[in-house]
Amino acid sequence: MHLLRCRRRGLLAGSAAFLMGAALPVYVASTTRPARAADDASVVQPIQRLVGGLIEIMKAGNGTPFNQRFDTLAPIIDRTFDLPIILQESVGSTWASLPQDQQDLLMQAFRRYTVSSYVNSFNDYKGQRFDVKSDTRPVGNGEQVVQTRIIPKTGDGHELDYVMRQGSEGWRAVDVLADGSVSRVAVQRSDFRRLLARGGAEALAKSLRTKSADLSGGSS
Repeated sequence: MHLLRCRRRGLLAGSAAFLMGAALPVYVASTTRPARAADDASVVQPIQRLVGGLIEIMKAGNGTPFNQRFDTLAPIIDRTFDLPIILQESVGSTWASLPQDQQDLLMQAFRRYTVSSYVNSFNDYKGQRFDVKSDTRPVGNGEQVVQTRIIPKTGDGHELDYVMRQGSEGWRAVDVLADGSVSRVAVQRSDFRRLLARGGAEALAKSLRTKSADLSGGSS
């Protein structure tokens, strides 16, 4: 895990426009290959579920109100990602010293922003698809990577991989790697900690709420 985190931090430069720093490119998923082994299947299943949710909201498109698409995708995001762990690792050691009400404030704002980012990004279907690999790649400390490739109807694909960790509720994604290497957690870490240092939890929560509102066109 230490080696993986070092690798993520080392690849931060030039990667800020990824998911939590900016919305994802607009692509949509289609069908995936079935997993070949039981262990792989349990790791890959959350990502396959995410793909299904993205298909649904993409086909609904902008003709469906943002909040309706948000409500469709939010429970899938909750079951795919370990959002509390992602937030804690992004905030760092400061997290443990925050009062419970401030932790709850940040968690609510972070969840809203995460779901809004996906809904805003995956809002149109133009023949794109996801290729989700059925086998996984171990990265140490029991974590596995589910490799995917987002393939537009024409042009080059874009690799988007999910770092999976097993917890009490099964396998959940704890990081996303753009092009197989650029870490979402690393990208947002410096921004989150800068805001916390300047204005505490309220400043970070306010920033996340503002971004969510921008992504939703004022619906958030």
